[in-house]
Amino acid sequence: MDGTVLVADDDRTIRTVLTQALTRAGCKVHATSSLITLMRWVAEGKGDMVISDVVMPDGNGLDTLPRITGQRPGLPVIIISAQNTIRTAIQATEAEAYDYLPKPFDLPELMKRTALALDQKRRMPAALPAGSALAGEQDDLPLVGRTASMQALYRLVARVMNTDLPILITGESGTGKSLIARAIHDYSDRRRLPFVVASATELEGTDAASVIVSRARGGSVLFDEVADLGEVAQARIVRMLDAMVDGAPRVMASSQKNLMKKMEAGTFRQDLFYRLGGVAIQVPCLRERIDDIPLLATHFLTRAARDGAPSRRFMAEAMKLIRAYSWPGNVRQLENCIRRLTVTSQAEEISRAEVEAVLGSQSAINSPLGEREGDFLSASVARHLQHYFDLHDRDLPPPGLYTHILRDVERPLIKIALEATGGNQTKCANILGINRNTLHKKIASLNINVARRRKLM
Repeated sequence: MDGTVLVADDDRTIRTVLTQALTRAGCKVHATSSLITLMRWVAEGKGDMVISDVVMPDGNGLDTLPRITGQRPGLPVIIISAQNTIRTAIQATEAEAYDYLPKPFDLPELMKRTALALDQKRRMPAALPAGSALAGEQDDLPLVGRTASMQALYRLVARVMNTDLPILITGESGTGKSLIARAIHDYSDRRRLPFVVASATELEGTDAASVIVSRARGGSVLFDEVADLGEVAQARIVRMLDAMVDGAPRVMASSQKNLMKKMEAGTFRQDLFYRLGGVAIQVPCLRERIDDIPLLATHFLTRAARDGAPSRRFMAEAMKLIRAYSWPGNVRQLENCIRRLTVTSQAEEISRAEVEAVLGSQSAINSPLGEREGDFLSASVARHLQHYFDLHDRDLPPPGLYTHILRDVERPLIKIALEATGGNQTKCANILGINRNTLHKKIASLNINVARRRKLM
């Protein structure tokens, strides 16, 4: 790696670690805790790229991006931020950031992206005009999360929001599919045009599709829960899409059901499936991003207080219980729960007992690997195995199924546990409840790559 990197972060530890890592990689580094100093270096022509935090003592890193672009067109800027919302990711993209990483970040990942930034000059979309919908806007959407799955979703939304490709948004009920569609519209260059949600009942008339297109006026149309549409409604959408001309609205669809299976079963049109699936966005369920639950709970408390509800906070045991709950209704259920707690809580601090009263009996509280039918691992495995046996019709599967299935489950379990512990095999063995030597043998037999990762706050 070759080049000079300008680092701006008010955390001395991050500045030190980045300086050491970049220097070892062959770069020259100028590090500062001041955006004023950073801008002076940029104006002086120093640096081949910039790594900058967002919230700094003397300003906002995102606000400096247009100035950096104006003075040094093509100078790559990687934004790092503890503000883990979709708005931050989109603002970074719109403001011509080369890349965006949430805190805590993996140092090897940041080094890899730094190397790419130094090797190539990638232009991003133009910044939003002053006074646009994003300028100074408070992010009220509950699209909050620092987990890898949510950050990947943010980046995908930022990349596709100003394209004309149709978008298919899938995920369980309550995960926020319609919010994703709304965010794509509100943060796109169609934001000043209508956003129309078309349900199954709105597609009953013979001219329903043309009416919907007319209402949208070049904005965006969301076909909500498209899997529930009947054959006639599906045919009308196909004809509408085929008749699209320049200036037509952007088309999105959402579904909590598996459209591929419905298509294979003959209850969903194949031509409609492929017309809607230009870009597929999978919204993760809440139990797949447990680390985001405390962030979301705090977000909902803050928003409730801003809307006039009493100011509340969670006791440690109460938050622990919320984090451990299965949340089959996902983010929508969590939000409703928090709203109720802000009203029913007797004191400023919400207790564990009050959370239990809202969530119901203790038996409803499960870890992410609980066993409630339809929600968790055992039910998913049962469906998978039943499908596997059904594929063999009257014949039986070949011998060795027990070992095969255990291996299929064991490998991702160990890989995910290693990722969660940053490659620390002692911690991983402790979480799994097995001997470290046993873990070492399984890593070798399952051919799992182990990489130690350091995470920076």
